[in-house]
Amino acid sequence: MPATDQLTEEFEARRGHLRAVAYRMLGSTTEADDALQEAWLRVSRAGADGVNNVGGWLTTVVGRVCLDMLRSRRARREEPLGPVMPEPLVSTRDGGDPEHEALLADSVGLALFVVLETLNPGERLAFVLHDMFGVPFDEIAPIVGRSPAAARQMASRARRRVQGEVPPVDPDSAEQQRVVDAFLAAAREGDFEALVEVLDPDVVLRADAGALALAGPREVRGVDAVLEQVVRFRQAAANARTVLVNGAPGFVVIRDGAPAGVAGFTVSGGRIVAMDMLLDPQRLAALDLSAAGVPRP
Repeated sequence: MPATDQLTEEFEARRGHLRAVAYRMLGSTTEADDALQEAWLRVSRAGADGVNNVGGWLTTVVGRVCLDMLRSRRARREEPLGPVMPEPLVSTRDGGDPEHEALLADSVGLALFVVLETLNPGERLAFVLHDMFGVPFDEIAPIVGRSPAAARQMASRARRRVQGEVPPVDPDSAEQQRVVDAFLAAAREGDFEALVEVLDPDVVLRADAGALALAGPREVRGVDAVLEQVVRFRQAAANARTVLVNGAPGFVVIRDGAPAGVAGFTVSGGRIVAMDMLLDPQRLAALDLSAAGVPRP
């Protein structure tokens, strides 16, 4: 078999894994696909002669492309006014979408992605490649242009940030769903006592509305502050459809046949500790919700 054909087979066989790497790095399936296309152009030009571990090499090439994209993204955009949400993966509660399941082989909820967005590009790459995909630091070091020891420190800083800001998730998915269903029912009824029962005292609500001007803040913490925001949600809750958002319980709000909001929940200790909402109309209009049974308008 010609070398080019063999390399093509190797790349296609690992496409799901490589796309998962790129999605965790970039928080966007569209950008992940762009990264894979650029990575393929690079590896096809370079060839794999002398490469002993083709899988590891392809992973590092994708990582390098994603690092370049993250640096370019940071250079061209202004400092965000609030939390930045990833492109959420939305599917039905019974799952069944192989493409999404491949991207979420390890649970990566919206709360984790929000924290990843606060890391600098090098820290994010070191953390994602090492902690999520087991890439050794001596292979990460050349990508970030640092020593293996420095790459280890970058991953360690990122890990401390993640561990400090992302609470452990309840392992029972049915219990998570029960809590989110109870939240929605209470929000629809305006039942504050029931809401307090399912919200952690230190719950955080984050909303990414893009350029849309919100009446309230983009991030609020504490049950009282979150309840003030949930009051405005009662009407929207009536149009909320329960789905899986990045593999965890969530909902999508449908208005006039189009998505008006997507929310993901983090449930820990039997209560909601984080609510992450994407409300940006421009990003919502481009979102593919077909896996959740929502056709494009």
